Amino acid sequence: MPDGDFDLSTLAPAAPCFRTSAEVLPLLEKACAARPDVARLETIGTSEEGRPIAGVMMGRGSRAVSLIAGNHADEPVGPETLRTFVLGVLAAPEKFGDLLSAFTFYVVPHTNPDGEWGNGAWIEKWPDAAAFILHQQREKPGRDLEFGFPDLRVENRAVADFLRPGAPFALHASLHGMAFAEGAMLLIERQWAGRTRALRQAFSEAAAQHGLGLHDHNREGEKGFFYIARGFTTTPEGAAMRAHFRALDEPETATLFRDSSMEFVRGLGGDPLSLVTELPLFLVPPDADARCGEAPAYERFRADLPRLRAQLARDDHGEIDGRNLQPVPLADVLAVHFKTLQAALSRVFS
Repeated sequence: MPDGDFDLSTLAPAAPCFRTSAEVLPLLEKACAARPDVARLETIGTSEEGRPIAGVMMGRGSRAVSLIAGNHADEPVGPETLRTFVLGVLAAPEKFGDLLSAFTFYVVPHTNPDGEWGNGAWIEKWPDAAAFILHQQREKPGRDLEFGFPDLRVENRAVADFLRPGAPFALHASLHGMAFAEGAMLLIERQWAGRTRALRQAFSEAAAQHGLGLHDHNREGEKGFFYIARGFTTTPEGAAMRAHFRALDEPETATLFRDSSMEFVRGLGGDPLSLVTELPLFLVPPDADARCGEAPAYERFRADLPRLRAQLARDDHGEIDGRNLQPVPLADVLAVHFKTLQAALSRVFS
């Protein structure tokens, strides 16, 4: 990375909150208009329900970087990270001059404004775990934007059309989240798994520093998730998803999966490092004696969720209150995201 004194983790505000696309759009417009030398905002399309989708080009460097978030409706931490990234860098471009000279960023802070709106009931009550469990909405296969490239939905087409002119990319990151987990996970495209030791170390240290630990779950190749090391697996692929459901003799389900954003960006050329961050909203206390690659506390909690949801629907909060779920402070999630992004940028610059 160029010899700048910037630290992306300083972009995380002390007391951040979840904002909506409608709230942030005028802020993005104002920030980009004030710095036309390094940034431009476009309305790259509209959602199925008519909400604008913003895309930001930022920087003037020779290395192109694609950053997107929001592909899953119930994962607001990625969009808030990218909004904070763009607004923070443009608020002090002199501080981030080396970054803007080295890279050109193609940023879609939220690919899915309809999904964001549908989850508003619990986002407004964050960090209320009961509100999340009762009001969470998530797309089913055939509606999943992450596995809809390039043209499953109008949102996929808008993002794909925005990214194509920037190719080839040095780095692509799709910022995701987990509702409940034993810690943080980072998914790395298989072609790069052996070239990311320093990146994995940086992610592990950032997670530990912010009280997350690692979510260690070896899925043994299911749906394309191959184990790399504790807290790290490969990114999923649409092709692997399709093969998985064909093997289960569910050919109709297999047809619901198109390519992931990672496959789409790689298909545009070059050798991009592709990442998926999986940072939790709530921590599930892990079992002290869990073996490497196993997450039994997480698996038990997932199995219990339908029953817990039914209890909450009857206004019975007793069991969920006793589960000792720990909401992860948004400031910590933002800091881990920024430290991970900085390490990834350093890797592709080297």
